[in-house]
Amino acid sequence: MRPVLAALLVAALAGCSADKPKPVESPPSAAAPSAVPTSSARPVAPAQLPQGGTKIFPAYRVVAYYGTAGNSTLGVLGEGSPDKMLPKLRAAAKPFAGGRKVQPAYELIASVAQAGPGADGNYSRMIPLSRIQQYVEHARRHKVLLILDLQPGRGDFLPQARRLERFLVQPHVGLALDPEWRMPKGKVPGKTIGRVGAAEVNRVSAYLSGLVRAHKLPEKLFVLHQFRASMLPDITRIRKQPGLALVQHVDGFGTRSEKNATWNRLRRPQQFHLGYKLFYDEDVKRYRAADVLKFKPVPELVSFQ
Repeated sequence: MRPVLAALLVAALAGCSADKPKPVESPPSAAAPSAVPTSSARPVAPAQLPQGGTKIFPAYRVVAYYGTAGNSTLGVLGEGSPDKMLPKLRAAAKPFAGGRKVQPAYELIASVAQAGPGADGNYSRMIPLSRIQQYVEHARRHKVLLILDLQPGRGDFLPQARRLERFLVQPHVGLALDPEWRMPKGKVPGKTIGRVGAAEVNRVSAYLSGLVRAHKLPEKLFVLHQFRASMLPDITRIRKQPGLALVQHVDGFGTRSEKNATWNRLRRPQQFHLGYKLFYDEDVKRYRAADVLKFKPVPELVSFQ
């Protein structure tokens, strides 16, 4: 139902080499006259979600703008700075409450599939980590969730996720995998619709779950994009992990009948929380919030591209 978005891959990402994190130096500790008794230490409060609590669902309905920094071709999020886009996102998100508290989110494409192999031959390039940091800080200040989206080309999702660990240990930052841009051996993004096996997905989710446990973080979004069954060929083997809200995000643009067919064919509410994508330009007679709230089941994550 969805044509391959080959045009999206020609967007230049000049200067997209990953920034290397600087080591954090600990200040020298002053000698204390006497040891402080352990019993006097105050317990550390558990980390919270941006608007409070430690569980995303069913408390919240998440509404996201999707795209990458400074590139409007890849989605609405890139049409302006976070300061410019946040009021528009809040206005778009408000009607989706449906009895829940609305949680705005940015879904930022952190690694972008490329038409050429690049230096590592993986047909994927990470945007500058300094740009990601800007979104992390902005989202924190404004109580917004941030979802980092991966398009690994011929690479594996897990190494790219590990490169983003300094962001993923933040309580408001989650992760999304986009199998459309996970290429089989010898295939090129934009010419082939990709796929990923459950084993690779489970390795990433186990890693992310481990970060939640180790850093005592609130629940994180872990999103899987899909608009064809072939993109997740052994989907029944994808496992739930502690500390993660596992979302099957049903994409695909077109007419309402085409989108309905994709939704009805793919959705697995018995296995996942459900997400749904709305396209500003490609959808024909785009669904409004009142329409989406009539879906059965109602999506818990809605994104705009």
